[in-house]
Amino acid sequence: MEVVASAPGKVLMTGGYLILERPNAGIVLSTNARFYAIVKPIHEDVKPESWAWSWTDVKLTSPQLSRESMYKLSQKHLTLQCVSSSESRNPFVENAIQYTVAAAHATFDKNKKEALDKVLLQGLDITILGCNDFYSYRNQIEALGLPLTPEALATLPPFTSITFNSEESNGGNCKPEVAKTGLGSSAAMTTAVVAALLHYLGVVNLSTSSADQHQENKNSTDLDIVHMIAQSAHCIAQGKVGSGFDVSSAVYGSQRYVRFSPEVLSAAQAAVKGMPLEEVIGNILNGKWDHDRTEFSLPPLMTLLLGEPGTGGSSTPSMVGAVKKWQKADPENSQETWRKLADANSELEIQLNMLRKLAKEHWDAYKCVIDNCSRLKPAKVLI
Repeated sequence: MEVVASAPGKVLMTGGYLILERPNAGIVLSTNARFYAIVKPIHEDVKPESWAWSWTDVKLTSPQLSRESMYKLSQKHLTLQCVSSSESRNPFVENAIQYTVAAAHATFDKNKKEALDKVLLQGLDITILGCNDFYSYRNQIEALGLPLTPEALATLPPFTSITFNSEESNGGNCKPEVAKTGLGSSAAMTTAVVAALLHYLGVVNLSTSSADQHQENKNSTDLDIVHMIAQSAHCIAQGKVGSGFDVSSAVYGSQRYVRFSPEVLSAAQAAVKGMPLEEVIGNILNGKWDHDRTEFSLPPLMTLLLGEPGTGGSSTPSMVGAVKKWQKADPENSQETWRKLADANSELEIQLNMLRKLAKEHWDAYKCVIDNCSRLKPAKVLI
């Protein structure tokens, strides 16, 4: 059996930095750029002597990075050990694998665990692929003598090999290894791997073949499980509890989002300190997830177009650290700036919702205005 799952990237339209603190809200849009995870067995058959094995073979392949890593997953402790000479590890995928298998152990009864053991003894062959929009291909496009336009990017083959950043940037190593465009590749990748593995192992059923209400309700519950496991794995891989908006949009799509209380992932952090992973996952799945999300979409006939600045990306943790340092150094001005930003974000949200309401109730008039605006130069459009 082979399972393919995908998850979208994100664009945080409002709420930058503010979204780190409750109850500030942010509007996050999911993109048409997606990350894909493909899961299949390494071994087609399970040999009789293999039932005595205590390790699962795991192969992780990233064609765009020209990397292949081999691991051994302990079936007793659910820990992952790299056994290949891969130059670079992928903590997001590694944690996704461990947390997903632990979720299966935490939720299955005895009979299902026996079936799970058989599946795991066949090994896990995982391939990850990201749409070209997640990465900067500026150098390749310029080398081909093409203009830096979306049309030129579209001429590249799907899942083109990725450009790596140089080690030094502005006198310091502050860029990620890969030249990225800031669409939430790590969250989309983690979510895609978690979703594919949970479906492959039988923890959830993400099939969209059935449209009846019962199946829709079950799929909603299954998505909640994907969300909790992906948030946990992503948090541990990052080494901190972020706001989680990127994982939330990767699971549920575009939304108005208010973060969960960081304490809900204290169990995940306990895993790092030695608590058995299966017990940790049980606590996470039964935890009080108090985030708030409301479905959101741009008004009709509006498209968000993004530009890539060509600097190869930046390090989110270092940028967040700089903002927090400023808040601590100048609390009075930072609080006033935060208040003004929150008010402006709220006003933009109100206006966008008004446009959606106008489109629904007076479509012809709305379409006429949009058509007229679309023919104006940007300087002529009053917002």
